[in-house]
Order: sequence, then C-alpha cells, then structure tokens
Amino acid sequence: MNIEMKKIKLLISDVDGVWTDGTFLKGTDGMEFKRFTVLDGVGTAMARAAGLRIALISGRYSLATEYRAKELKIEDVYNGGLNKIHAYKELKAKYNLDDSEIAYIGDDLIDIPVMEKVAVPIAVENASSEVKAIAAYTTKISGGKGAFREAVAWIIEEKGETEMVMQKMKEKVLNS
Repeated sequence: MNIEMKKIKLLISDVDGVWTDGTFLKGTDGMEFKRFTVLDGVGTAMARAAGLRIALISGRYSLATEYRAKELKIEDVYNGGLNKIHAYKELKAKYNLDDSEIAYIGDDLIDIPVMEKVAVPIAVENASSEVKAIAAYTTKISGGKGAFREAVAWIIEEKGETEMVMQKMKEKVLNS
C-alpha cells in the first residue's frame, strides 16, 4: 500500500470499540453509560493542532456519544447508522475531499466498507481479524484505552509533524 500521509486531512472514527472498549451499561430506566478515556480527548487536541479534521460515525445511536462529541467540540457526528458509507460520502462532499485524503479507525465488520475506501485504514489492537487484515496500521492499545490518541500520534509522526504539534500543544497549555 502506497500511502501519501501528507495528504491526510480527515480522520473518521468509529466509537464503540475504538473510543470505548465496546461495553455499555444500561439501567432499567434506559439510561446508558459509556466509559471514555481522557487520552482520546488529548488525541482530538493533537489532531486539531496538526490541522486534521475529526468525524465520528457510530453504527449505534447513543446519547453518551453525542455528549462526549459535544464536550470535545467534534461537529461531525453520525450516530446510529449501520451503513457508514452514507455518512462517509456526506463527509467527503462537505469537505470536498477524495479517498486519498481520509483515514478511518475501526474495530469490526461494519467498519470494513469505509476502511476499504480510505487511504489509511487503521484498526485498534482488539479489532476483529477481518479488520486487522485490511489495516495499514494496528494500534498497540485496545479500544477504550487510548487507541484513538495513538492513531492520531501515528498519523502525525508519519506526516513528520510531531515536533510542530508538540510545540503547539505546549503553547496552548502555557497560554491557558
């Protein structure tokens, strides 16, 4: 696979199994709880510092996903559509991008149709073997444990922008 990492402008991510370990708790009142890690929040800040857009496409609707995305100021959230190609095509059109400018991180079978289209398909460590088989990169960290942040750091490193991003992150912290 010949990947031109410098062209990547958008990182699309699945949620359940990537931002979480795939587990959710549901009470008898229907209230749902998910556990997110702060590490992936740092990953969003790193992506922004590198000029990468972030979008979430989740096959399962979850209010917890919406709240987490809002907290992290992720505007493009497609929540509850098993056919992720529709959201993918919408994002491409919205940002006038082609497949060569997009990376996607996923963990299971419903992620494969999008992963087969993007320039940089990424699997989390605990992804299904089918997803790992088509991934350009597999994280060393499992979903829900900071895999999204690791994927962002890998993209930034491959683009040769680690030092620039770290400097921007330090400046942001010092100026807040």
